[in-house]
Amino acid sequence: MSSEGEGGFHMVDVSLITSGSRRAMLRTDDGVRIEAVYEPSTASVTDTAVTGTAVVVAHGFTGSADRPAVRRAARVLTGRGAAVVTFSFRGHGGSGGRSTVGDREVLDLSAAVRWARELGHARVATLGFSMGGSVVLRHAALDREAEGRADAVAAVSAPARWYYRGTAPMRRLHWVVTRPAGRLVGRYGFGTRIDRRAWDPVPLSPVEAVPLIAPTPLLIVHGDRDAYFPLDHPRMLAGAGEAELWLERGMGHAENAADDELLARLGDWLTRG
Repeated sequence: MSSEGEGGFHMVDVSLITSGSRRAMLRTDDGVRIEAVYEPSTASVTDTAVTGTAVVVAHGFTGSADRPAVRRAARVLTGRGAAVVTFSFRGHGGSGGRSTVGDREVLDLSAAVRWARELGHARVATLGFSMGGSVVLRHAALDREAEGRADAVAAVSAPARWYYRGTAPMRRLHWVVTRPAGRLVGRYGFGTRIDRRAWDPVPLSPVEAVPLIAPTPLLIVHGDRDAYFPLDHPRMLAGAGEAELWLERGMGHAENAADDELLARLGDWLTRG
């Protein structure tokens, strides 16, 4: 799949942003407009957890920057000493383009990471959930440029390989993505505009990306009650390279299942730099 470019880049004045929250429209390298939100840390300046790290949060399929679970994640992370950039992938929320379900979304994440650096953050970590988890892995492997790279990476509930249909939720997701009627459901039922074109070429898979990430610190997190991807996925990812693995007891899938305690631990891991 591929998204057509559209729109222009909204320039932002850093001096107006660093003292508070700010929304902006970013433009990816292929010309797609991406909505993004910046929120500074709310931790006390005397808090030893404050490191100046910005965490860029990549949501799951059908999510957006304004979904409650994403906003909750931002709230917890800013309370742990991180500034946070949330954004909506192409085809989601107020962003342009159409979703390519993890392929060209790497360009969306790169734009958000570059924005975090433009705001003055020398250290930028990425945190992705489900589809966003696959994107942060692929981004860390593919974007090694100074402005676009990640300094630490955490993937939560991420798939290890493409085209997985071993669970009922994934079979339903494939119907949504690949069938005309399913894409209508995605657009009008979930607010997600999906590209009808098949991947060409098939992008690097998450498990193929992992060996290319080192020496960047990598964390794989997965729930043992994930209805989408069973535990062979995180184990395959962690075994493919240098990664820390957290298997969370009783946890389901992605940002909706990540409680405040897990988000706090993720914030501590991502900001410990």
